[in-house]
Amino acid sequence: MLNFSNINQEFFKYVEQFDLKDERIQRKKFHSIRVQEISKQIAEDLKLNEEYIDIASLIGLLHDIGRFEQEKQYHTFDDDKSFDHGDYGADLLKKSIRNYINVDKYDNIIIQAIKNHNKLQINPNLKDNELLFSKIIRDADKLDIMYETINIFYIGKEKIINNLTLSDYSYNSIKKNKPVFNSYSIDINYLDKIVRCIAFIFDLNYKKSFEIIKENNYISKIIKKYYYKDKATQIRMNEIEEIANKYVDEKLRGY
Repeated sequence: MLNFSNINQEFFKYVEQFDLKDERIQRKKFHSIRVQEISKQIAEDLKLNEEYIDIASLIGLLHDIGRFEQEKQYHTFDDDKSFDHGDYGADLLKKSIRNYINVDKYDNIIIQAIKNHNKLQINPNLKDNELLFSKIIRDADKLDIMYETINIFYIGKEKIINNLTLSDYSYNSIKKNKPVFNSYSIDINYLDKIVRCIAFIFDLNYKKSFEIIKENNYISKIIKKYYYKDKATQIRMNEIEEIANKYVDEKLRGY
């Protein structure tokens, strides 16, 4: 079993190299800690052995390690305007992974999971355990982003969001049970980003992930956080709430 007291201490030591007065650095620190715990919950629910549960937890903690340098250099978390934080984090860990785990048999699993956690699609050439842990971290990351969408993101932007209209692209993606990706052919506004977060459900892999969404009522909490002044948008958001909650219920019944 891994010594998480030492691992977390090493992670905090790394984070302390950056500006801790920067709210965005702090946010990524606590996001990493929460994703560590969610990854552990998913791995436990999958009945993985203790060693694998530890590896899932370690990946959860380190998955966004590339974000800190990204914020320092570019003052953004937009990969298109800086660098791919999954690739950067994977490359960083190739050099520093011994700071966190003293055996090398899991190195490639850890690095591949972190490299793939933020991609639109997982590399189809991954081996079995590389794929397993990539799926776990992708689920855990998305679940905490849903939490952040309710509790952290868009604070102070409520009036702006209330006046926005939802794009046909985002609405139709939900109706087709498809993720909402960035599209340069449309103007992505805050409301589209919120709906994109809800559409994470169409790219989840495990029962525990859907249980966490259901137990925390994430979908309805995200949607009901705002008052949509545009009547057509209000109708669409109500419909999205119904579609998304029904999808979660159907997935849970299927396990």
